[in-house]
Amino acid sequence: MPKRIRAGVLAALAVAGLAAGSALNAAPAGAATKAPAPKFLSASELPPHPSSAWTADKVTDGVPEEMQGCLGDALLAYDSSYRTFRTELETSAQQLNVVVGDNAKAKALATLLNMEIRSCALRSDADPEIEAEYRSYGSLPVEEGARVHGVHTRASWGAMDIHLLSVGRDGGTVTVVGWGQMGDFASAPVKAFKKTTTTAVNKLY
Repeated sequence: MPKRIRAGVLAALAVAGLAAGSALNAAPAGAATKAPAPKFLSASELPPHPSSAWTADKVTDGVPEEMQGCLGDALLAYDSSYRTFRTELETSAQQLNVVVGDNAKAKALATLLNMEIRSCALRSDADPEIEAEYRSYGSLPVEEGARVHGVHTRASWGAMDIHLLSVGRDGGTVTVVGWGQMGDFASAPVKAFKKTTTTAVNKLY
């Protein structure tokens, strides 16, 4: 477990679309078509930063490094992609999308991820050099629902980090959004982050 939990636990899964084939290779009439890839947040949809604009990286396959400590094991069975966002002042964010396909399995994954986020604070607190505190910020009525979490960590050498994390679902797709910076709960933009989470879930499809 890293000494410091950095920049939120969460960016996004993209599924490559099939290019249209020639008439010779065209799929038979009535054949199932591949589901569209879920969309990602744009930089302008992140909680506004008071002194630095957000920039967005390209979508990348896998799980962002910031999420692997808390959520990596829960995501081993799935293909996923993510997008990382950053400012010039050590504030960063991620969105991870996982296309499970099956509604029941996606619901189970979302439940597991919410449990992992909460227990991550407890696991961090087990480190004698780290003091961690967890707060639940409740659920959001968007699509199949979303839940928002806060985790604050304080290291023995004085460093403090605050993270906001959310897990949302639209049908068979789960999205996780994370935001993090130096600070404590008082500096967390909870209202703006809830708006970002709602946008992320609504924007998937």
